[in-house]
Amino acid sequence: MNGELIQQANMAEEEEVIEKLEEYTKNARHHQLETLHSILQHNSKVLYLQPFLSNLDHHHLDAHTFRSLVPLSSFEDYADYINHMAEHGNQHDHHPLLSVDPLLGFFYSSGTATMKPKLIPYFDSSLCTEATFLAMQWTFLIRKRFFPPRPSINKILWFHHVGNITTAKCGLNVMPVSQYILQCGKVTPQEIPMVYASPSQVFLGSHADQQTYCHLLCGLRNLDLIDGIAAPYCLGLVKAFTLLESKWEQLCHDLECGFPSHEITDVAMREAVTETIGGPQPELSNRIRQICEDNDNDWSGIAHRLWKNVRYIKCVSTGIMKQYYTKVKYYAGEVPVVGGDYFASECSVGLNLDIMQPPETTRYVLFPSAAYFEFLPFNMNDDSNNNAADKTVDISSVEVGKMYEMVVTTYCGFYRYRLGDVVRIVGFYNSCPEVEFVMRAPKAASEILTERDLISAIENFQLALRGAKMRAEIVEFASFLDQESRPKQLKVFIEVQEESDFMEDKLDESIRILRSCISSLESSLGALYKVEKVKGQLGSLIVFILRPGAFDKLYELAIRNGTPAGQYKPPKILRNHEIVRLLEKFSLCDKIV
Repeated sequence: MNGELIQQANMAEEEEVIEKLEEYTKNARHHQLETLHSILQHNSKVLYLQPFLSNLDHHHLDAHTFRSLVPLSSFEDYADYINHMAEHGNQHDHHPLLSVDPLLGFFYSSGTATMKPKLIPYFDSSLCTEATFLAMQWTFLIRKRFFPPRPSINKILWFHHVGNITTAKCGLNVMPVSQYILQCGKVTPQEIPMVYASPSQVFLGSHADQQTYCHLLCGLRNLDLIDGIAAPYCLGLVKAFTLLESKWEQLCHDLECGFPSHEITDVAMREAVTETIGGPQPELSNRIRQICEDNDNDWSGIAHRLWKNVRYIKCVSTGIMKQYYTKVKYYAGEVPVVGGDYFASECSVGLNLDIMQPPETTRYVLFPSAAYFEFLPFNMNDDSNNNAADKTVDISSVEVGKMYEMVVTTYCGFYRYRLGDVVRIVGFYNSCPEVEFVMRAPKAASEILTERDLISAIENFQLALRGAKMRAEIVEFASFLDQESRPKQLKVFIEVQEESDFMEDKLDESIRILRSCISSLESSLGALYKVEKVKGQLGSLIVFILRPGAFDKLYELAIRNGTPAGQYKPPKILRNHEIVRLLEKFSLCDKIV
């Protein structure tokens, strides 16, 4: 009887959450204005806003006035405030800097562009917590509708790296947002093994590759209990399955012995994993060995062949992660790869209501109470996109088919902040826009290439190589505009997989074929590139073919500089000379012009 009452209570709670979603999306503009009003009523007296709003009564501050008085901003506008907060806390001459709420600490951003993460302050904001919690409730319910819980098969193999927690000069913690997500899940360290295949010590480990190995080992130990496999991004799953390919024999040996390889040097992680294995597992080891030996070096569908009960694989696969989706699908086989939500370090943005869609048709419903959203019109072929004087439109004025750069005003200290994401409006859920993530926005007007241009060009280049019967699968790539050379030159770095035709006895022939295919690369680099080329302001395109493992060095550099492993996103548009020099050292041959 008690079980029935609990079930009824849970159903009633779920129904209430769903009703909230409907109400919020049906009255999106109303909730957007309410959100802005709440933010300004709460934070209008902070030091950052004083130069713009000092003479106004915040009780009568409407959206139009706010947008006309407060300029668009980028991270650089907050850097001095954040640096001051990291040293002295959220006060300057007894005035709060960015928020009136108590400062709890700082998040690391992903650090994609610079290989060094930015600090994002987070505050003890009840308004922000309420919005985030509601978003997480919706996320949980959406997954539950597609995959109802199974009491006996209930573990998730989560390739998650919480990352290091450091301390700012002011004494507050600096942590990856992934650490906070784990805390927000309200799962205690003791409860983690009940939900996930791995113990908490693996999530908290200090070495990303060792963590991935231990996640695999724990996932194999819990072989029949795994309901889902997940990682924050597609790339994390590719790394995990690639490690499985290369280390499966060692993993089987570890299970047989009952403890992890000596290569796992993190003592806390070793002890926790040894306890999870629970002594020698020879039968399980032989079972896994048989599956891996019988695949005849074909790892397609290995997820389902190993984890018979797994129902889904979950990760973000849109944006630059789209290039890894095919590889994840290869490993997944018949297991569906489901999408994640649209969350940024600064705020929640949108919910993925149909998680079964592939990346090319994934759409996110904007979450009206997560932040106040504005939309800066963006034209892919217009070099004026970086003009901050451009007018934004609100959530009710966006047009289907058009692209916009996202601008957010958050509960936690960012005001008319250019998030740096370009989205396309693809429809509406009730009155709330549905967006497709397109790419990161250009950083400066001088940039002549977008991520989208480069991805399209590389796809065409790969097709041309295959058409020329050349064995050279592209595994990673990036570009760099050298503005110091005269004329300017675009450099494209392309890493090829190990089994390619770039061998010493075939090198000259390979370079000849590459030169014949470069036109397919150059013709897809976008309108701005072509205009600069016609003007004579660009020299010849330079292509570097890199040895396997070159881009792993960027990953290692980012991790050394503080980027959390779980948040790492390989940069596509390089802006750092140090990174360029590092990649050039891995060139297989002289640059190809």
